[in-house]
Amino acid sequence: MTGRPPANLAELLVSCAQRHPQHRFAVADAEVGHGQLATLGGTLEVGGRLAATLAELGLRAGTRVALIGPTSSAYLLWWAGLQLSGAEVALVNPSYPAALIAEILRPLAPEFVVWVHRDLESGVASGARHIEGADVGDGTFVVDGDVASLGETPGDLPGLARRPLDVAGWMHTSGTTGVPKLCTQSHEYFLRLGRFVADTLALSERDLVFAPLPLFHINPLGYGVVGALVGHSEVVGWERFSARRFWPLVRDLAATSAILHAPPVEILKQTTTAGDAAGHHLRSVLYADPDFLEQFDIPLGLSVYGSTEVGGLSHTWSWRRGESSDVPEGAARYGGRARADVRWTLADDGEILISSDRPGVLFSGYLSAAGVQPVTSPDGWFHTGDLGRVDEFGNLVFLERAAEAIRVKGEYVPIGYVEERLRTVAGIDDLALWRRDNPLVDHDAVLYIDAPRIPADQLVAAAETLPRFMRPTVVLRVDGRLPRDAGVGKVRRRDLASLTVLEERELSYP
Repeated sequence: MTGRPPANLAELLVSCAQRHPQHRFAVADAEVGHGQLATLGGTLEVGGRLAATLAELGLRAGTRVALIGPTSSAYLLWWAGLQLSGAEVALVNPSYPAALIAEILRPLAPEFVVWVHRDLESGVASGARHIEGADVGDGTFVVDGDVASLGETPGDLPGLARRPLDVAGWMHTSGTTGVPKLCTQSHEYFLRLGRFVADTLALSERDLVFAPLPLFHINPLGYGVVGALVGHSEVVGWERFSARRFWPLVRDLAATSAILHAPPVEILKQTTTAGDAAGHHLRSVLYADPDFLEQFDIPLGLSVYGSTEVGGLSHTWSWRRGESSDVPEGAARYGGRARADVRWTLADDGEILISSDRPGVLFSGYLSAAGVQPVTSPDGWFHTGDLGRVDEFGNLVFLERAAEAIRVKGEYVPIGYVEERLRTVAGIDDLALWRRDNPLVDHDAVLYIDAPRIPADQLVAAAETLPRFMRPTVVLRVDGRLPRDAGVGKVRRRDLASLTVLEERELSYP
């Protein structure tokens, strides 16, 4: 493996563990100090033994596996072990209800489902073997109710034979208007993304990358974990983001780079002070705007544009402390320059189109029951559904999603799924979910209803079956029918705010 770049994620993991076995490679919990964190060498030793046992259970290179659970060291261990096994791993939001997970996984038809720190629900994937993988510290885990023991690391790890364009796994879309779709990602996709992040941040073996967001997203896993590995850096995740504990943990870890996105950046700016951050060692943050850099005394921040589909990220711009943004839309929307292996343009209507002249840079397509479906146009462009403009320097400014979307605390709300769940409430003639801007960050989910009254208690009871970020916080009873397209009957959500409101009520949840 020396003398050439890794061909797959397993090679990347093994080569980094051989060179830097004592590097921290783990997830911090609410109490942990940096001295207690697992090492890369130790994680790969257990991951290799895990691969041996999975092979005995019938898992082969190319086997499809769903990995479901909140961010934890065990989750990171299973992701690494499955890559060593050569598995193709779908990462699923653990806060989704079981019924929605089952819909997401239907085209995948996984042979194994690994549950990490989440109650096992066997109905999400018919015919799959279910693994309870929360704790392998005692050398065992549970498969379909039976205990399996970790074996000895095999001489030839199956994952090392995976080719660059083989599938490494899937991450799902936000599902803003329907069931989230699985985006197919190759090993080349991750390695190119990781290289771009590592080079852009100038990561080295002297850095520790702090990635405090859920690992089933491209931001912490692709930018953070894979970027750190390609940069030969240490990497630490976080079980759950907390503004109050953020700066103390950054100091305790002696983190030199952090992987964030706009919502936590805004929360930190508004709820923490320069005094709270004093003594940190951060030299770079992706994403950060000039105000964040100035407030917390950080030399370098990056604004970015990208998505899971377009290679994780396609554009970046570096901001330095002391600079100011004259972008009317704000620094958060300044995508800047494209990476070298990406081409981009704007359609006549302003939609951002992305392409590449080589395979593996972008995602490989959405997964359906018929297989991976490429979604580029005949001339090779991927239509992002985002609107943008070109500034006077030829750089990209992101404007907004062309499609309708609700984002609550960093998570996109699957509108159709929520509406379907709330339609079970009796006494409502029609309803539509939409949004209000939240003064702190993102949106609040608002429910518009056509009904003789607001059945608040029944709506709360129905919404309590949903994750908190999906629950509407306000109900508006409006005068007349909801605006819909004459042809397909789709709600014109942007017209909802023009309706006359007869009654407004906040929903409170225990």
